[in-house]
Amino acid sequence: MDKIAAFTALHVPGDPLVLYNIWDAGSARAVAEAGAKAIATGSYGVAEANGFKDGETLPLDMVLENLRRILSVTDLPVTIDMEAGYGDTPAEVAASVGRAFELGAAGINMEDRMPGESELLPVAQAAERYAAAAGTGIHVNARTDVYLGRRPEDYTPALVDDVLARATAYAEAGAKSLFVPFLGDHPTVRAICESSPLPVNILWAPGRGTTAELAALGVARISYGHGPWAAAMDWLKTQAEAVYHPHRS
Repeated sequence: MDKIAAFTALHVPGDPLVLYNIWDAGSARAVAEAGAKAIATGSYGVAEANGFKDGETLPLDMVLENLRRILSVTDLPVTIDMEAGYGDTPAEVAASVGRAFELGAAGINMEDRMPGESELLPVAQAAERYAAAAGTGIHVNARTDVYLGRRPEDYTPALVDDVLARATAYAEAGAKSLFVPFLGDHPTVRAICESSPLPVNILWAPGRGTTAELAALGVARISYGHGPWAAAMDWLKTQAEAVYHPHRS
């Protein structure tokens, strides 16, 4: 089984693939040695670690060089966050994602809104872009930001219907999994997992439940996003402050 097929096979509802997101080769090595089954970057941490901001401001060549370095230190399947696919058109998306595929990436994350935009792309337009990415042969984790900026009290059955409509269109376009970040309401997670044609990826954050609790809802993949990078930077800053300001309380 090649790495793409092996990576796809790790997405099992009720027995989720846990991805403790990394940002470079060194962090990839550390997470691999901790027992990871696959390696995943998060675009926020990768961008910030290189002095850029999230939102495709990090040049594609740097994204791919980072991928090459990560692949050099691990034999695990590697999936990278390519944000909106690094392309204004489906053809450009296919070219960008194709470069990641040729380097050896097993998967990518790709969003259904353009960099810097809060509005989601129309379903058909997003599906066309996902089809272009999936046409390379790589595992596409189709991210939908239906819940971006929404509070639990705003959740409605219509939002679930929107997610499921997008899931159906993205599955038909060739995506292999569905990423629904910013969602922590367990009944909503369960409803999506029960009806989605694609295995569902949830973004972990404090208060969103344990791995076992999310597994019981039918989740197939749990990502940690930029949390590991942020925690590492907080630790580094705290240690540095203790060195430079040892007498502060």
